[in-house]
Amino acid sequence: MVNITEKIKEIEAEMARTQTYAEYHLGLLKGKLARLRAQLLEPGPGAGGPGGEGFDVSKSGDARIALVGFPSVGKSTFMGKITKTQSVVAAYAFTTLTAIPGVLEYGGAEIQILDLPGIIEGAAEGKGRGRQVISAAKTSDMILMVLDATKRAEQRALLEAELEAVGIRLNKEPPNIYLKPKKAGGMKITFQTPPKNGLDEKMLYNILRDYKILNCEVLVRDENVTVDDFIDVIMKDHRTYIRCLYVYNKVDVIGLDHMNTLAREPNTVIMSCELDLGVRDVVDRCWEELRLIRVYTKRKGIDPDFSEALIVRGNSTIEDVCDAIHRNLKESFKYALVWGASAKHVPQRVGLGHVVCDEDVVSIVGTKSGLAAK
Repeated sequence: MVNITEKIKEIEAEMARTQTYAEYHLGLLKGKLARLRAQLLEPGPGAGGPGGEGFDVSKSGDARIALVGFPSVGKSTFMGKITKTQSVVAAYAFTTLTAIPGVLEYGGAEIQILDLPGIIEGAAEGKGRGRQVISAAKTSDMILMVLDATKRAEQRALLEAELEAVGIRLNKEPPNIYLKPKKAGGMKITFQTPPKNGLDEKMLYNILRDYKILNCEVLVRDENVTVDDFIDVIMKDHRTYIRCLYVYNKVDVIGLDHMNTLAREPNTVIMSCELDLGVRDVVDRCWEELRLIRVYTKRKGIDPDFSEALIVRGNSTIEDVCDAIHRNLKESFKYALVWGASAKHVPQRVGLGHVVCDEDVVSIVGTKSGLAAK
């Protein structure tokens, strides 16, 4: 691992010396750097498990949120306020040493909250327990980046850089690039529209060859993609695209102007765990960002039970609802009756492709029994 770290530093130094006229060389260096970081943080067989003691927490509930941040920013205090789990809280750094799970109950959903140890600068190179923390964060559906409103503004960029370096892409979609390896036929590289960021066929060819991908089909659909985007597509098995909500804690000890500035940053919420201000706003925003919806089921002639919701992802269909109830329910599916925001009239008779909305009531009718789903 030490050798890999040294190689990473050598490549970073060479990239710093490389001028803009050497774009092809810079692209190759970025590709080598991405491979080395993947080896460092996701070692192969025989190099030990990725989780590490205290980090192998089974995923449970309807979604998982990872609390990420530098030491002593209030992650454990926040965890104690929104769940029944108490992390160790103290006025010194590194009080949390392992991944501590808790459960947030919201609107019938159970959301697993993972309190992770504080990240330090250099976590991307394995410093501290960086590899274990980052591996755990990659398994989450959403990252809650907890920041200290009293500290320097660079803390957000530093954390983003650490996560970016190991393949975690925050609030981004995968690049619109099609890449299909083949067994023969060489490389076929096509641009749907002329690229704007210095990307061309020669550069992609050199990067692919460096990755030993000699036979493939490439279609670049987005004119704004960069060489980093293309490397992300090649390294897709080591890339994770996760929604992130930035939460500034300790806003009770800063000025009003500073507070307003922080609150207006993209994907940001402010709070004070000390005074219990804004904590509920953070929870509500988490629910919005997770894009989960509640569906209530109903049997014929019986009122729906609004105390027990079925939790599915946003844009889910009746087919997804059937799968959530029982994997074999579709085999006897005839139609569904829907009450709620997704219905044009009440009730509406729909098929498997109907998209449900939050708090819809659904009754599934089967071809054999004619009974609605429980």
